[in-house]
Amino acid sequence: MDPLLRVINVSHTFSDLWALENINLDIIPGEVVGVAGSSGAGKSVLAKIIAGLYEPTSGDLYFAGRRYSSLRPYMVRALGIEVIHQRPELVDELDITANVFLGRELTGGLLGRNMRWADRKEMNTHAQHIFDELGVRFNSLQEKAANLSGEERQVVAIARAMVGPCRLIIIDGPLVGLSITLQKRLLTLVHHWQERGCAVLICSDNLGNLFAVTDRLIVLNKGRKVAERRTDETTQEEIVALMVGTPPPEQITPLIWALDSYYKAREQAENLQHNQALLQRDLAAQDTLNRQLLDQLSRQVAALDQANAALQDAQRRLLLEREDERKHLARELHDQAIQDLLGLGYQIEEMLTVQPSTEDLTPNLTLMQDDVRRLVGDLRRICNNLRPPALDSLGLGAAIRSHAQQWAERHGIDLTLTIAPNLQRLPEATELSVFRIVQEGLNNIQQHALATKANIIIKHTSPRTLQITISDNGKGLNEDADLAALAASSHYGLLGISERVALLGGKLQLQNRPSGGLSINVEIPHPRTQKTDGAPLSEI
Repeated sequence: MDPLLRVINVSHTFSDLWALENINLDIIPGEVVGVAGSSGAGKSVLAKIIAGLYEPTSGDLYFAGRRYSSLRPYMVRALGIEVIHQRPELVDELDITANVFLGRELTGGLLGRNMRWADRKEMNTHAQHIFDELGVRFNSLQEKAANLSGEERQVVAIARAMVGPCRLIIIDGPLVGLSITLQKRLLTLVHHWQERGCAVLICSDNLGNLFAVTDRLIVLNKGRKVAERRTDETTQEEIVALMVGTPPPEQITPLIWALDSYYKAREQAENLQHNQALLQRDLAAQDTLNRQLLDQLSRQVAALDQANAALQDAQRRLLLEREDERKHLARELHDQAIQDLLGLGYQIEEMLTVQPSTEDLTPNLTLMQDDVRRLVGDLRRICNNLRPPALDSLGLGAAIRSHAQQWAERHGIDLTLTIAPNLQRLPEATELSVFRIVQEGLNNIQQHALATKANIIIKHTSPRTLQITISDNGKGLNEDADLAALAASSHYGLLGISERVALLGGKLQLQNRPSGGLSINVEIPHPRTQKTDGAPLSEI
């Protein structure tokens, strides 16, 4: 498919300072491309050039096969390009509806083309429909833009981009000023635009949002394009390393694991690297002592990264080796011990039915037969805990359903399991880790929660994100509880969950429920899965 937009060797300077240098970029219809970079990398400059607000110093733009040395704002909308800027540009003297339809007013009239006017009623109806799609409600659409908050102004700007059909939407970092709910709503809209064949270019430094919706990522560093990656084939850690200009190791994983402050530690490490880059930029004005301090800081950061990466690799190997040992042991028990016991049981049954027996011998044989059956059942349950056979043959959903049903029957706890029907097969390591997370969560409820009810929900929050929620109506966690203290008191279940989530590059949140009990919320990234047409969740 031919590119809808082509950016060829585009550069831009402010006086003698290069803001962009020889940038090349292609976008095809229906593709979502993200532009990542730290502050000052040139993301907004690139967006403004495509939007016609800046004229490139050199290079060419091609849109729908036609060459443009530069675009102008009046040309952009005519070409089918809509732009959502980081700072919304509204006319303060106009109300909400007028700003939404600015330049695209709906008109009506009675005497043909000679007497037509803006149809306020129709525009209000259409604007309200757009705001309903965004999940936003204003007290009055006649409110002047000057009276709106920063988030409300951004919502109006987004609505303006949704008024008419378009071929390309440029999103220049507007998510910063939006609430989490509106951010997720806008990301959902990106999927809808993509399904309609609209291309989307997102410029942002929020990697979580970029990884949730994009097909490709362009990485800028100091005005230069340093990398281009398929989103499914890279990680957030690699992109961060490219953004700040540090070479990624062979396998970059979250820096610190097995700590309750894991996520804060990763953020601190990234801030440290960013501060180091800023310090290097100003190094020319510093004296020799500052150079020595910077070198020492660089060595310490590198040593810390290497040590933490080694710890990550060691933990991953331990988990993999432990799962391999469990799989081998389960196979040995199933293929040897259980089969031998079944053979012994058949022999006892044959002795009871075929060979004559004395009255003293028959009760003993019957007791032996019951003991063999009970032992076979126990061994099968042990094998299932070591390595659930349904996981390999039927997939994650079937394995969790089987384990949950057996767990609820064994412990007498009312369990509700909700699994989205569009749950796809994931990589073996991911499926096994998710199963262990659910298994550890249920064990924690049984051993510590004193709960009578439990609930598990497993669903995709995006084509690349799986969400697992495990909750109960028990006693919850103490207000001052932390993972380190729980581990010190031999409660390793939640710590094990946090380790697995960290190694998968996911997010973990432990939260006491207002009605009582604990809620464990886990988000796991994974390769894009196929979409099922909005099927409802299924429950058992």
